[in-house]
Amino acid sequence: QVQLVESGGGLVQAGGSLRLSCAASGRAYSSYAMGWFRQAPGQEREFVAAVAWTGSVTYYADSVKGRFTISRDNAKNTVYLQMARLKSEDTAVYYCAARSGPVSVTSTQGYHYWGQGTQVTVSS
Repeated sequence: QVQLVESGGGLVQAGGSLRLSCAASGRAYSSYAMGWFRQAPGQEREFVAAVAWTGSVTYYADSVKGRFTISRDNAKNTVYLQMARLKSEDTAVYYCAARSGPVSVTSTQGYHYWGQGTQVTVSS
């Protein structure tokens, strides 16, 4: 069992930056691939980024590639999403998730544990 708690969301102007954090607890956290997803009002939850348990392999949605960076610190049981050059279309609730399999899976169904989410609002 893994428990996930996101933080760092807020209101930011377009072009600005935010860093989200996801604190994990539970056994074997460091062996899990970790991902970030987001859900805008009236839309389905979508993949944003993922990082392997080693931290050396990452995946990104095309919409955020070059602007967002996912990383993890296993010593602190924390995963980060550094977001830069934010756009109004990045506005959503951002969720942290964990899975005990390959990091290449980007579907919501592939992730076993979820946080409660943190709101990110980008004003234009």
